[in-house]
Amino acid sequence: MALWLRFEQDGQTRFGTLKDGIISIHSGDMFSNPADNGETAKLSDVRVLTPCDPGKMICLWNNYRALTAKMEGEIPEEPLWFLKPSSSYLGPNEAIRRPNSYDGPIVYEGEIGIVIGKACSEVSEADIAKYIFGYTCINDITAVKLISKDKTFAQWTRSKAFNTFGVFGPAIATGIDPMTLTVKTVLNGDERQNYPVNNMTFPPHKLTSLISHDVTLQPGDVIACGTSVGVGSMKEPENDVHITIEGIGTLSNTFRQ
Repeated sequence: MALWLRFEQDGQTRFGTLKDGIISIHSGDMFSNPADNGETAKLSDVRVLTPCDPGKMICLWNNYRALTAKMEGEIPEEPLWFLKPSSSYLGPNEAIRRPNSYDGPIVYEGEIGIVIGKACSEVSEADIAKYIFGYTCINDITAVKLISKDKTFAQWTRSKAFNTFGVFGPAIATGIDPMTLTVKTVLNGDERQNYPVNNMTFPPHKLTSLISHDVTLQPGDVIACGTSVGVGSMKEPENDVHITIEGIGTLSNTFRQ
């Protein structure tokens, strides 16, 4: 197991592995033969960025059986997904911002994310593990009132695509079994979500394989696997939201109304 992260140091973007608060700095490509160059840095001395820079973030809707049951919905026959643009990406310890064009509720969604390690297209579920680099934490922020504002067209992409709405990090964990993990969301000190990844309708390997038959996945792309029960809006004037997945870390951000 390793924890990979990207960070800013002296105006440069760098990456490496984290252990006990110390980053072992690497060179080359994180996803293709990265080399430990012997340098180190203290985590406390750098600014942590998103752990990768995805060409695309694919996000799932209705991928947990518990939430489907609560909403009295139907289990989908295939993954239901939309895209977040790269302009929405936000790293740990940064501020989520309200769009000037929207005055409705802003919703958090704690999720696990899959990070792709090498290009894959139409890969079988049996072979997909070699294309997955690791897993990260996601906060899929949503301007929820926009989804059904127009009765003729559900605006999933618009409601989730604003600047700062694609939050992920702080690290990518490799060598872990996602099906043993739990996603926890704490808002202003109160636990709002605590659900097992193994409740997914389409678990990570199957999900990645199916999506690879729709679009070609590239190194660094992220699949946000969807959320479960406990989703809610951030109502206070000042909000602190933390998404924790043991073995990956805690993704912490603020939202000010």
